[in-house]
Amino acid sequence: MARYVTTVRTRRQAAEVFAFLSDLRHFADWDPGVRRVAQVEGVGGGAGAVFDVTVAGVPETTLRYRTVEYREPAELLVVARTRLLTSTDRTTVRSEGATTLVTYDADLRLNGLLGLGDPLLRLAFRRIGDRAAAGLRRALDGEEVRT
Repeated sequence: MARYVTTVRTRRQAAEVFAFLSDLRHFADWDPGVRRVAQVEGVGGGAGAVFDVTVAGVPETTLRYRTVEYREPAELLVVARTRLLTSTDRTTVRSEGATTLVTYDADLRLNGLLGLGDPLLRLAFRRIGDRAAAGLRRALDGEEVRT
């Protein structure tokens, strides 16, 4: 399993941040590893929304993310499963005084016997996560919160 967690503090309102992040069509706005996103079910973010997210790689790969949990404006869980891997992304948003804290928790697992390659995946996922976290801070005009 490869896991990446980042927390960002922003002055934007929690509802605005949640709306932006729960609509995965914005993924490409902040994650440089995302090439394009197409919504295949639903309209915008919300319960039951499904998105095809194409990520960089050789070859490019499209992951179908399904919204599994949607508790506006506080928590979102989306999951993509392929024959090779499972990606689980949890976003939590909470107000803290005049600011909003956003925690993005991404978990990537290779399925079946491929799981033996998880240690190598962890190394690559750290670099991918660092770039995505920097993009998230930029998109939210935020700063990293050390935990």
